[in-house]
Amino acid sequence: MAGLIPQSFIDDLLHRTDILEVVDKRVPLKKSGKNYQACCPFHNEKTPSFSVQPERQFYYCFGCGAGGNAIGFVMNFDHLDFPQAVETLARDAGVEVPREESKAETRRQSEHAKLLDVLEQASKFYQFQLRHHAERKRPIEYLKTRGVNGEIARDFAIGYAPPGWDKLIEAIGVDAQQKKNLLKAGMVIERNKPKGEEVRKDNDKRSPYYDRFRDRIMFPIRDSRGRTIAFGGRVLGDDKPKYLNSPETPVFHKGAELYGLYESKKFGDKFSRLLLVEGYMDVIALAQMGIRNAVATLGTATS
Repeated sequence: MAGLIPQSFIDDLLHRTDILEVVDKRVPLKKSGKNYQACCPFHNEKTPSFSVQPERQFYYCFGCGAGGNAIGFVMNFDHLDFPQAVETLARDAGVEVPREESKAETRRQSEHAKLLDVLEQASKFYQFQLRHHAERKRPIEYLKTRGVNGEIARDFAIGYAPPGWDKLIEAIGVDAQQKKNLLKAGMVIERNKPKGEEVRKDNDKRSPYYDRFRDRIMFPIRDSRGRTIAFGGRVLGDDKPKYLNSPETPVFHKGAELYGLYESKKFGDKFSRLLLVEGYMDVIALAQMGIRNAVATLGTATS
């Protein structure tokens, strides 16, 4: 788990933060006496029952019972967990969030940073291949048949994993440690060794790893902060499986993520509600039509 945020910092952050500004950036408010009102962003209503009380630095909805301080509002409205909401408010206040880190947590964060870095490199590699690879006409034609234009492809960082067993490894697997990072990030697969063989023979020049994604349209899965944490790949032909997804990794837990959440926040942050659809192309097709608040689940269970 992440290092603890000192309570003294949380108290100071809430003291620095004006809940009225926090809410009004996301929900237009109208003054009503000492307080401010709006239709609640957390349930459907026609008559305003959502109230922000500047004196108490508190919000409350008399319709659905939602209420709390500025951190709680950002958690609910921006779909963030507690540490992420604190980070958001701290960034707005121009202060850095301190952490009480253990050695184990420091090691965990260091490993996560390496995996996130290699995943971002992979995303850039796939985007470059979509624009420059000799086989780029095939994925581009497929995207065109699905009505995807260049702007939407850029917004969602869509890319192309070229044919071949080791194109990604050759591009960014610069040393043994980087190859291990690719393995931990779910981007490559370790070859099975023949029974009883502990070490590959010297004359076996094959890499011990091969690319997981080959000849596929690539959809980066980004967390709510915009960090690439996994991929979905759509085959161009009739091979099975049609869609191939990253496995669970230290930075990717499919039941806890939504495809398109970051994009809906970045390009459609005026929406207070999300439209849940089935898959990657459903999210992208709706974005193409100007509906920017669609997201898709990545597993049978979503929390």
